[in-house]
Amino acid sequence: MLLVDTGIFIAAGDRHEPHHQSCGHLLRSRTDLAIVAPVVAETAWLVEDRLGPHAEASFLRLVTSDRFDIVDLVPEDYDRCLELIKTYDNLGLGFVDSSIIAVAERLGQSTLATLNHRDFTVVRPTHRDAFDLVP
Repeated sequence: MLLVDTGIFIAAGDRHEPHHQSCGHLLRSRTDLAIVAPVVAETAWLVEDRLGPHAEASFLRLVTSDRFDIVDLVPEDYDRCLELIKTYDNLGLGFVDSSIIAVAERLGQSTLATLNHRDFTVVRPTHRDAFDLVP
């Protein structure tokens, strides 16, 4: 399973983004993609704001297709999010990014699809030394 962060979808959907091709390729070529529920909400809002309602509808059709697993948070994930937000307050690590980390830890996932190297290279997960980041 590869957990996908918001920036991957934004870059894939906007041909003016520097990582447009690599993110589009990742979304088209991988068959093990998952998205944490808070990422769905954040991405839908950003896609609609930047690219319009038709793009938002396309995004929602994509993530609700059989190509993606949507991972809901469990109560312990919220506790871990709070812990991460407090621990990394100097980063301004928010709820969405902390939810990706919490789910990755709970599911034992080592690789994340993100363009946000600033946050995801600093945070030390509980189950390994660091995350591997793609693309």
